[in-house]
Amino acid sequence: MLALVILARSTSYVMTKIGLHDMGTFSLLGVRFLTAFLFLLPFAWKRLSHVSGRTLLRGMLLGASFFAVMAAEVSSLKTTNASTTAFLENTAIILVPLFEAALHKNFPKFPIIMSAMISLSGVALLTLEGGMFSLSAGECLSLLAAVFYACSIILTDRISRKDDPLTLGILQVGFMGIYSMIAAFIFETPQLPTTFSEWEIILTLAIVCSGFGFTLQPLAQSGTTSERAGLFCALSPAGAAILGNIFLKEKLGLAGISGTLLILLGMVSVNMINLFQKEKSSYEVRKNNSIIDT
Repeated sequence: MLALVILARSTSYVMTKIGLHDMGTFSLLGVRFLTAFLFLLPFAWKRLSHVSGRTLLRGMLLGASFFAVMAAEVSSLKTTNASTTAFLENTAIILVPLFEAALHKNFPKFPIIMSAMISLSGVALLTLEGGMFSLSAGECLSLLAAVFYACSIILTDRISRKDDPLTLGILQVGFMGIYSMIAAFIFETPQLPTTFSEWEIILTLAIVCSGFGFTLQPLAQSGTTSERAGLFCALSPAGAAILGNIFLKEKLGLAGISGTLLILLGMVSVNMINLFQKEKSSYEVRKNNSIIDT
């Protein structure tokens, strides 16, 4: 289920890039997330009818955090390949342990630093242009989305422990739609889809990417550890790269392919390290308990 959830969300990069041909950034986001919320509402009515003010506030906060992620991501997709945006944004997986170390005022462990350096090398190769390292405005926005995404992951980890994660996820989707529509009225002329193909894109984004992808991830993760779940996140940019190549004819080139492989290596290695350390700790606890029992 977790693999399917993440692959479903990876389709959003390609679908959004296609949708941007006819709609503005915030109009697209607003219609997408409000449609997703309306789709989820019948299934969540009982939960939402008894929501406390504190839970509502937490949903607003999570919605604001992920709205920042999506605003940077979709703005990036205007000028950057879907596959490049996906790989750069998902470097958030490397940023999370670095940010956590900073929050706890600890120096990151050497394997974490090595994973970050591997991914950074991948970013450099992925953004090579004419043999020179160069970051375009779209690529800068992708990296900004990665920073926002890492902060959102940490915020979700803190908040979801204090409330029902499924209720928070549904509220988050609703508030993302509200914030997006407000931004649409401020920064662009709001518009609704006018053709069947536009509605097709919106419904795919709303139901498959948001309704299925966002909402079912807490349920999918409940059967595994966060470290194992982190390994599956590598599927998102990989899926986006394959779909971008098929539907948008995006080509990465030799440097781009090398860069994406290094980013994937950094993403997988940092989670493998966390998984190994956790299982080693668990083994030592079981071993000590066995000695005490003996």
